[in-house]
Amino acid sequence: MIRCAECKGKGLCGLPKCPIMQRFYAQTNLLPVSEYMGPSPSIFIGSGGYPRVVGGPLLLRDSDTPTDWVARGLGIDDIVSIRSRTIRGSQPVASILEKAQEVALSKKPLDVEARFEKPVRFDLSFDGTVAPIGLQGTLSKVDILDNAVVEPIVDRYTSDTDVRATEAVSALFKGGIDVYRVSGLLTAGLLGSKRRFVPTRWAITAVDDMVSLNLRKQVERSSPLQGVTVHSALLHGNRIVVILVPSSDFRFEMIERWQKQSLFGGADDVVVVDSEGRKKQGYSPIAGAYYSARLAVLEDLIARGRSARAVVIRDISGDYWAPLGTWVIREATRAAMRSPGVSCEDLGSAETLVTALLGSSFWLPKSDLIRDIRVQRTFADFF
Repeated sequence: MIRCAECKGKGLCGLPKCPIMQRFYAQTNLLPVSEYMGPSPSIFIGSGGYPRVVGGPLLLRDSDTPTDWVARGLGIDDIVSIRSRTIRGSQPVASILEKAQEVALSKKPLDVEARFEKPVRFDLSFDGTVAPIGLQGTLSKVDILDNAVVEPIVDRYTSDTDVRATEAVSALFKGGIDVYRVSGLLTAGLLGSKRRFVPTRWAITAVDDMVSLNLRKQVERSSPLQGVTVHSALLHGNRIVVILVPSSDFRFEMIERWQKQSLFGGADDVVVVDSEGRKKQGYSPIAGAYYSARLAVLEDLIARGRSARAVVIRDISGDYWAPLGTWVIREATRAAMRSPGVSCEDLGSAETLVTALLGSSFWLPKSDLIRDIRVQRTFADFF
């Protein structure tokens, strides 16, 4: 059996129609159009054929921000409905440089007028990093109808071409600009000393990584957490469980399980593990989810002013029937870290609690970090 993770709607299973694609089709109620007049909250740049990429404004009359979706309590079907009627306008990026950047700069959606060479078509492809987009059209013309509203800190760092992208990204985040907005600015080629468009899926993970590396430096200057704690949250079929263990040096591990018969599972569970010591080696096999979860953990440790080692377990059930993007993992982990958590007497108690929360001990033999914590003593252990 060829798993959906390998197929992504290409029909490799032999079925005449992909069941997941059909659920997206069922949510689409927008008739093919050759013109659009309305809000554009962000832009999308594809990665195919890089560096000769195509992209343009996203066109939809709804929120494009995952934090809004979570705050409104939208279910997975609601989000799929929004994304299935979202139009991705495309042109070679060089031809729409200024207009795309103006959309990305504005903190509020800009009204645009767009015309397409042909009526927009349903063109969904799965991507575990980016929220899906249902419709696509090649632009023949696009005009911005109002003016961008730009925060002072965004104006400062998008105007400064001497500041490196890593420094600008960290400064914007520290200044209260969330990663969703920052990744849009990076996508539009508005940050750094050497400016270029960055495909959206690359920018999302790059921003998570750049912000995390800066936060990690701050965390490692903090005092160790007072005790072992366990945090948990559930979002759209994604159960996130986090174990924090006091330590003067930050370490991170993520264990991801796609349950059997789930979206990217097969006849058996699919488990992927990755971790880092003092430095992350290579790109994670868990892909963007790894960097999103790590960011959420580090955000919380910064807020506490503490340092710890962290194990994140992501357990995905069949309720997660459509890949919505790494924002799900970021927001689920943020929710877990905001939860009161459970203080545990020791690591063994935490392991028992986590197994109870997950209903399985599948994760424990997979965790090298837990094994290391059991046998290693750090400087902090003597105080």
